[in-house]
Amino acid sequence: MAGPTGRGSSLGAALNDLLRAQVTPRHRLSSYHAKHWHAQLSQLTGTHRGYQALEDAGLDVTAKTLLNWLSDPEYNVRRSYRDLIHTAYENVAIVPADPIPDHITDGQYEISGVVKTGDDVRTRGTVDAAPLRIDGSRGNWDAIKELWLAGELTDDEFEDHFIDDVIVEDIGEGTDGWEFSGGSYSVELR
Repeated sequence: MAGPTGRGSSLGAALNDLLRAQVTPRHRLSSYHAKHWHAQLSQLTGTHRGYQALEDAGLDVTAKTLLNWLSDPEYNVRRSYRDLIHTAYENVAIVPADPIPDHITDGQYEISGVVKTGDDVRTRGTVDAAPLRIDGSRGNWDAIKELWLAGELTDDEFEDHFIDDVIVEDIGEGTDGWEFSGGSYSVELR
């Protein structure tokens, strides 16, 4: 029985496709696009979560002051208060990534596509060559997890860290390192 599979034009793209199908990445809510402090404050004060974000950011003003600000977009609000409003707004607008679950880090990976180590270049996952099998549980996922949570796990970063921190940890350096220079990859998680 086939497990979840990611596909992409590079190994990193296939890995990211697989991961994004399993857990929610860090992202910005589409409804949060206001630029002006007044529009941001108006949106924040429309929800309990927004009020909490203002409090968490350190905005400590009276209800009367808040009403004055909301009633006049041209009100002269100190820069330090505008900065706190902006911070609260960004904290609400950004949804943190779900942590990478154990079934991802402990899974068995089957990589299909062009794999090169030294002079050995094969298209894996065909009738002539089995997929490259990697035991994720033997890898060091710390850098990948950190980049994922920060919303900075690009395809290139994922590929580089997966090679160095997961493949090499499982089966070693290969003859002259590992290269995935093909144009189409699939990664199945088992």
